[in-house]
Amino acid sequence: MRIGVLGGGSFGTALAKLLAEIDHDVVLWIHNPDVARAVGERRENTTYLPGFPLPALVRVTASMAEAVAQRELLLAVSPSHVMRDVMTQARQHVDGVPYIVSASKGIEEGSLKRMSEVLLEVMGAEFHGRIAALSGPSFAREVAAGMPTAVTAAAASGKTAETVQRVFRSPTFRVYSSTDLAGVELGGAVKNVIAIAAGVAEGMGLGSSCRAALITRGVAEVARLAGKMGGDPLTVSGLSGMGDMVLTCTGDLSRNRTVGLRIGRGERLADILASMNMVAEGVRNSLSVCALAHRAGVEMPIAEQTRLLLHEDKPARQVVGDLMSREMKPEFW
Repeated sequence: MRIGVLGGGSFGTALAKLLAEIDHDVVLWIHNPDVARAVGERRENTTYLPGFPLPALVRVTASMAEAVAQRELLLAVSPSHVMRDVMTQARQHVDGVPYIVSASKGIEEGSLKRMSEVLLEVMGAEFHGRIAALSGPSFAREVAAGMPTAVTAAAASGKTAETVQRVFRSPTFRVYSSTDLAGVELGGAVKNVIAIAAGVAEGMGLGSSCRAALITRGVAEVARLAGKMGGDPLTVSGLSGMGDMVLTCTGDLSRNRTVGLRIGRGERLADILASMNMVAEGVRNSLSVCALAHRAGVEMPIAEQTRLLLHEDKPARQVVGDLMSREMKPEFW
């Protein structure tokens, strides 16, 4: 299949490599012309994914027209806060009605839309049923290294989900299908926020029991939100929910966990972000996730306390105290 990968960060580069290794014709779009030129010449993304040469079937470009024209599938891997702008630029070069697959995890600020909703709005009604989301526990470096990985492809159309499943399937990348777009996308967005909280707790030395509690109660928050937004709470027990939550809250390659870890050790958020060359989606998405929960009337105390910590300078010790002293409740409510 002719595939355009829109976004040359670590995950976009890893997926471009994966797709070319299973014989797809891939064009990788990188927004910075200098970075695109360097990646094309060196055949390696030394900025975001060093150590992994790109296959010959990957062409690298900074031209959106070249990346999009005559492609049968477009993989949108831009950070969630620029997804609308990138895909609006892409829309004018699209031929026909290709499949559109989001591999970006987040809720758009302002509109509070999931990425598939943003894509449908930008691309137009004719793309209804052609839009999918790819989500699950998957670190870019491990995907690029060919380590066994399992994720979920979700779309409103079961046929589209199964098509995406077949496109991405490889000997090391197993894809399950789902028709629960809301559940899959919300799991991917919320887990980044919870991972920051888990990192803070670890940085403060609060122990493994605390981390396990944050993961489990974080999953409960996703389930409540997903159920309210039309998703299936069962989805939250799967790869895009519990699976991604565990990985992002515990894995050393997790950018969101790393942000939390450094905050818990006493560093300032502004200094942490200034030292990173990749996006920790949970920082911005703590705002949009909490706004969405408030609009939906869903209580998400861990996400809310993480927002206060990140954006209103609430002390980490006070966050922990307030979470532990909340009104007693049944476990499932």
